[in-house]
Amino acid sequence: MGKFAIADAKISEIWICRKCKARNHAGAKRCRKCYYTHLRPKRKELRAKKAV
Repeated sequence: MGKFAIADAKISEIWICRKCKARNHAGAKRCRKCYYTHLRPKRKELRAKKAV
């Protein structure tokens, strides 16, 4: 969860294409760039990088 609730609400509306990683709007059924149908919601939490 971020610092600004309004910004978090807008980010949670974004869907990401699993094939080309393009950002899509909330009501999308397929990717706007490659027409792939498998979309995932944008991650709400930042993930930590792996330690080397």
